[in-house]
Amino acid sequence: MSAFQDKVAIVTGAGQGIGLEICRQLVAAGARVVLNDQDETLAVEGAASIDPIGEQCMALAGDCSDARLIRAMVQTAVDRFGKLDIVVANAGITLFGDFFTYTPEAFQRVMQVNLAGTFFLAQAAANQMVRQGGGGSMLLMSSVTGHQAHKDLAAYGMSKAAIQMLARNLVVELSPHGININSIAPGATLTERTLGDPEYEATWQRITPMGRAATVQDIGQAALFLVSDGARHITGQTLVIDGGWSCVSPSPY
Repeated sequence: MSAFQDKVAIVTGAGQGIGLEICRQLVAAGARVVLNDQDETLAVEGAASIDPIGEQCMALAGDCSDARLIRAMVQTAVDRFGKLDIVVANAGITLFGDFFTYTPEAFQRVMQVNLAGTFFLAQAAANQMVRQGGGGSMLLMSSVTGHQAHKDLAAYGMSKAAIQMLARNLVVELSPHGININSIAPGATLTERTLGDPEYEATWQRITPMGRAATVQDIGQAALFLVSDGARHITGQTLVIDGGWSCVSPSPY
């Protein structure tokens, strides 16, 4: 329960779903966490559900694709908890759309949140980790759609594949400072959003080799390992967490 004692983390897009579960597991293991979400209500309620007192988990609402908010978030972590050890760039958006009619506005929004938000959070966090010394860990949120084609997700899959390349490329930049960086690529996962589709769970149970979609706990446990001291010599890698779906890739449609 103390594997992350004295560690300070930022997790973006964490008002619900996978991000919230990662925060919950980090706090349970002893970390202090800045929980970010664009939706202020989700951020505040999510942090309170983990730590009603606010000593180990604080909410910070805002659009983490905004470079100014990113810098403020890193500074807030340092001001409140004294340092920054771990960053989980979980925030991202999915905008489905037919390739032939996909709009420039939708494309730019996906790239701004998924790519620019991730890139500049990694940049701001890395600068802080270098200033304070002692290294750190970063985890980027990719997707199985960065490995396998998925109907109506050309822009999203493109952004998630790019995130995997960012994790690989930053090995060159970050390793000399003792900072490791990886990404995870979840497949079908049961969250508040996906369970809004009444067919979702049954569909993925049928086509996933392990016989079920992932839970947020499945993804959270893998995330915690990759930002733990036990994974310090793992860097530049992407871990696919999809119950074997990408090995066979049957379409859900």
